[in-house]
Amino acid sequence: MLDTSARLLRLLALFQSRRYWTGPDLCARLEITARTLRRDVDRLRSLGYPVHSNSGTAGGYQLGAGATLPPLLLEDDEAVAVAVGLRTAATASVTGLEEASVRALLKLEQVLPARLARRVTAMHSIIVPLASKTATVDANLLASIATACRDHDRLRFAYRGRAAESTSRAIEPHNLVHTGRRWYLVAWDIGRRDWRTFRVDRIEPPVAVSTRFTPRKLPAEDLAAYVSKQVACSQYPFQARVILHSPLESISERISPTAGVLEALDAQRCRLHTGAHSLEYLAVTLALIGAEFEIEEPEELIDHVRRIADVFTRATQAPREQERLAI
Repeated sequence: MLDTSARLLRLLALFQSRRYWTGPDLCARLEITARTLRRDVDRLRSLGYPVHSNSGTAGGYQLGAGATLPPLLLEDDEAVAVAVGLRTAATASVTGLEEASVRALLKLEQVLPARLARRVTAMHSIIVPLASKTATVDANLLASIATACRDHDRLRFAYRGRAAESTSRAIEPHNLVHTGRRWYLVAWDIGRRDWRTFRVDRIEPPVAVSTRFTPRKLPAEDLAAYVSKQVACSQYPFQARVILHSPLESISERISPTAGVLEALDAQRCRLHTGAHSLEYLAVTLALIGAEFEIEEPEELIDHVRRIADVFTRATQAPREQERLAI
């Protein structure tokens, strides 16, 4: 009995990780026969889980939304409270909980009956967050993109660039990344035939779901570092590499992932990769960090900082020279 219960939980987890499974795939993952699989599916149905199936060579199983709430040990009002709380956590930037909240929300909404789904939407529509300088993301849009990433569905949408221009994009979504302030979508841009990083708050709903795609090899193993580099460096005309004479732990408290990419050199030094639209902004950014630094590149930034240093040196020497002459 214990083995059967554990297997049912594994089967549920598989259903919630992917929208559609073939029978042979499930049998292989669970290491069971087709007859045992059919018996387990019937048990889930008897517990209230709406498992849909179709027969034939392409037959398989899919977990759908049911008329009654499956036994999650939650009453109707508790399920609504949890769903609203997860939506709020997903978009209110509660550090460390955003991505987990989106995953949990997808699983819960997948099995919510229609009457509860309407209550969740109604509750969320009347919640008004305090104004924030950080761009907000619609929870429904975020959930739609997360579902497409999970199910490997192509998407089409209008996207607003930095200059507010709108372009039509067809993409293969792979992963969502949260930086603590914003959500970013890592996707293969079909029209540009290259990887792109999209700010989710610039995606204009609704998004149109298209055909399935085969996942590609990601552009980097560490997607968080990849997005950080794309946002902080690659999009700017001026890019800098600077050695900071301060431990990585200390500097990381002053520089957000969207402002620069840090790498440790030793216990007392780290390297900063950053970018900006002008050399002036880069120079000011380095000055405000509050640590000794060495500019490795570009040469234009080194020359610019030297000119600024000369200006400041003359500015501090002039009053002293006047005082000396007055004496």
